Amino acid sequence: MTIVNTDYITGKELETLGLVKGSIVQSKNIGRDLMSSFKTIVGGEIKSYSDMLNEARAIATKRMVEEAEAMGADAVVNARYSSSAVMQGAAEVIVYGTAVKFK
Repeated sequence: MTIVNTDYITGKELETLGLVKGSIVQSKNIGRDLMSSFKTIVGGEIKSYSDMLNEARAIATKRMVEEAEAMGADAVVNARYSSSAVMQGAAEVIVYGTAVKFK
């Protein structure tokens, strides 16, 4: 499955199938939360959170691709990622785009 953040794919004529999305709500665990609070004192990357969000993006992308494949899509164009806090200690990661079929 081709996924791009542009509204076209060079050399391809596209038929729009519709909006597709994938999302996940991921929460922190007490160990990550405790260790990250120490890290904020000295600064730098909080690797456990980076890893958690990378995993969440991968799961959300997989869910979007599954939805696109169910529609018979060959690709997803104009893909966008977003995240937001849904409650204390939990964040949603969503990816969305337009499912297309090659003509």
